[in-house]
Amino acid sequence: MITSGAATDISLREHAPARSVPLDAAAGRALAASGVLESVMPDPYQDGHWLLRAGSLVGAVRVPVPGAVPGTGRALTVRVAPKTPVRRLFFLLGFSLDPAKAWRHGRDGTIDAGAYEDVLPALAHAVERQIDAALRQGVLQGYRRTEESALVVRGRIREAEQIRRHFGRTPPVEIAYDAYTADIPENRILRAAAETLLRLPGVPGPVRRRLAHQRVRLVDAEPLVRGRALPAWTPSRLNARYQPALRLAEALLAGSTPEHRPGELRLDGFLFDMNALFEDFVTGALREAVREHGHSARLQDRHHLDTARLVRLRPDLVAYAPDGRTPVAVVDAKYKTEKSGRHPNEDLYQMLAYCTALGLDEGHLVYAAGRTADRAHEVRGTPGPTGRGITLHQHALELDADPTELLASLRTLAARIAGADGHPGA
Repeated sequence: MITSGAATDISLREHAPARSVPLDAAAGRALAASGVLESVMPDPYQDGHWLLRAGSLVGAVRVPVPGAVPGTGRALTVRVAPKTPVRRLFFLLGFSLDPAKAWRHGRDGTIDAGAYEDVLPALAHAVERQIDAALRQGVLQGYRRTEESALVVRGRIREAEQIRRHFGRTPPVEIAYDAYTADIPENRILRAAAETLLRLPGVPGPVRRRLAHQRVRLVDAEPLVRGRALPAWTPSRLNARYQPALRLAEALLAGSTPEHRPGELRLDGFLFDMNALFEDFVTGALREAVREHGHSARLQDRHHLDTARLVRLRPDLVAYAPDGRTPVAVVDAKYKTEKSGRHPNEDLYQMLAYCTALGLDEGHLVYAAGRTADRAHEVRGTPGPTGRGITLHQHALELDADPTELLASLRTLAARIAGADGHPGA
């Protein structure tokens, strides 16, 4: 039973202070078990209320609340808005989906979110527009391997299955053939994305109607089975027009992964991790930027701190000289805000370990926000390869800034890494 005044539609903001929301015990426990929020606990000062605090996951989900009697459950709708403008969220998302294209096109490489200021309507609009563009030349078809029992022979007889199932009698015949059909992984993924959004309240009426139309166009594609991995597809010349829509649809469906966790609550909706989006943006943009100077970069490059190779290190990005073997810089992206004008010391300790293991004079920490200018810390007692000691740099990117300013900041950092700014960074 829902208590009087209990909330069924909850709106929160990323990393905002905890908010007291009227919820009954069953709803509070379901929300805590879902893993959607960073913190869920009973409000010690107000009966019938729970303190809810969102972390770095943003998006919209429906959380099922089991009832005391089977079949009497209900659902909570939870929306978490990013602290940055929605258009900036989609700028970061565009980079994470296709860094090379987004780097080339800059502002024009962002995802079209329309005029919507909330995450759910904006994403629904973007997905529908991408699907429409993919299907503009018609629904893609391809060959799919089919095995079945039939009354006539088509393709190849599966002899082993024929003997095992129908020894001594025909028909039916066990056959295998390649069918030319619209039921291919690409169409299944696009249909699943449309259906995921159609299950959520809060999608604007015009967008909902267009999504329903796209679902009809994809009706020949079989729906995906909940709990199974997304079908694999291979980029090719034939599906080039589908690729932008597929990348966005996969990002949406990957953000729905809580529903695929065995033994846990099934959630309808999507959640984007701002930590991952920021890291993907910084590393993807820097990788493209250093290439302009003849350098290369590897993401999540594996190294070890000790000679026994027991302590693993995986910095977000390691830049290499044109020879492809000599490291020239290490970068770690941190989606954090500083506290009292200072960033956590453990970030500096981590970067010092990276520089020590890689034999570098400089390391760079890139933060998502900051109220102070960039800083440089000269570490005592650490003579680097050139004998001038190790310097740890802290940079702050203001995500509210124009995309061209964000990219210009990363271009400047890439030039420093490559030594193209007159600084002997390499």
